[in-house]
Amino acid sequence: MEKIEPALYLVPVLLGETEYQKVLPEHNRKIIRGIKHFIVENRRSAIRFLKIADSSIDIDSLEFYELNEHSDSSSVSGYINPLLKNRLPMAVLSEAGCPAVADPGAAVVELAQKKDLRVVPLAGPSSMIMAVMASGLNGQSFAFNGYLPAKPAERASKIRQLENRAWNERQTQLFIEAPYRNVKMLESILSSCRNETRVCVAAGITTDQEFIRTLSVAEWKKQPLPPINKIPAIFLLNRS
Repeated sequence: MEKIEPALYLVPVLLGETEYQKVLPEHNRKIIRGIKHFIVENRRSAIRFLKIADSSIDIDSLEFYELNEHSDSSSVSGYINPLLKNRLPMAVLSEAGCPAVADPGAAVVELAQKKDLRVVPLAGPSSMIMAVMASGLNGQSFAFNGYLPAKPAERASKIRQLENRAWNERQTQLFIEAPYRNVKMLESILSSCRNETRVCVAAGITTDQEFIRTLSVAEWKKQPLPPINKIPAIFLLNRS
């Protein structure tokens, strides 16, 4: 096993069911093989990814520290002790895509920066960036807004607020929804936005279920709803 430098490595994972070599560089495997301490959003999904990356990895020899919405914030500071005190390389894994971007891993990266530890981002798929790339909407100025309110009236109000920002600033607005509510989200967008607003739906990026299309609201209303139910998706909107 090749020894790697002590650092906090931000290791992207697959966005869905796809081949490792299709979206991730071989260099990442080398880094993964040299790490024994992983800060992960979900232990089970992290193990699944590591076995895909290298089936020979001895999972029992690894240490996992879960960092998600259920984590005790007071214990997070201790997660980087293997790197801080023992100079052992560590990695951060998200459940999908790039860690620390719209992801709990940002908390431990912030801590590492405050401790003046080396942080190394590795190349890999980011659904947000790939959605912007493929949307045909403004890629010079865009904003990710996370999840919108779940209640229909509040969600519609937020959508109109983001639409106004897109029209006033020409800034592409991105947001997500729980996959099982994707269709409801698209319906809400189409009922809330003006007909000229352009909307991109980017779902299942890099997988066999990939669907990416940009149409005006008026054009979307003439189409059957796309097959995006229960598929991770990003919604983007901007003016024509």
